[in-house]
Amino acid sequence: MSKLSDKPAANLDASNPAPPTPEFSLDQRRTLLRIAHRAILSVLERQPFPEPPASSLRLSEPRGVFTTLYLPGDLHRQLRGCVGYAAPIAPLYRAVAETARAAAFDDSRFLPVTKEEALKLEVSLSVLSRLFPIHPEAVEVGRHGLVISDGARRGLLLPQVSLENGWDRETFLEQTCRKASLPLNAWRKAATIEAFTAEVFGDADVESPC
Repeated sequence: MSKLSDKPAANLDASNPAPPTPEFSLDQRRTLLRIAHRAILSVLERQPFPEPPASSLRLSEPRGVFTTLYLPGDLHRQLRGCVGYAAPIAPLYRAVAETARAAAFDDSRFLPVTKEEALKLEVSLSVLSRLFPIHPEAVEVGRHGLVISDGARRGLLLPQVSLENGWDRETFLEQTCRKASLPLNAWRKAATIEAFTAEVFGDADVESPC
């Protein structure tokens, strides 16, 4: 799947069990967040595309990733854009840069980010595992993201979306069908169900990402 897709990201609920050991170190997280910020600013400042990180094989591996942008608010932060690659079609560092730019300037739900906004943006990244087949009964709310497809129709929801909306497993499956423009009960019939996990982190999780 090479098209950019959109869906907000959010932090996992702290009341859930502790996540597994992070795949990415603090320095690697900082690097990816820095790339996202610089990719956005480079457009506004007419600067070259961010250079790849030096000697980091982990960040050069092809991975799917979603970049979500927020603006701080009085009570809650405000979604400002979200775009992602569901499939590993580019090295992670480049996928982050490309999806950050797309979230800032190409998300059709919002006007392009301004220079003033860019300096205030909070970035959240969701780095996706590879897809794997899964039985509906094995889907774990808050742990698994879902891709449900039938023919040319395909819908994706990130793991944190089910927690954000308070969905149970069945509702999560139904809403992923809705995302694919399929009947809500398509997951019970011929539709293909795949899952993935995601490592989610943002500016609030690291020190001085820029």
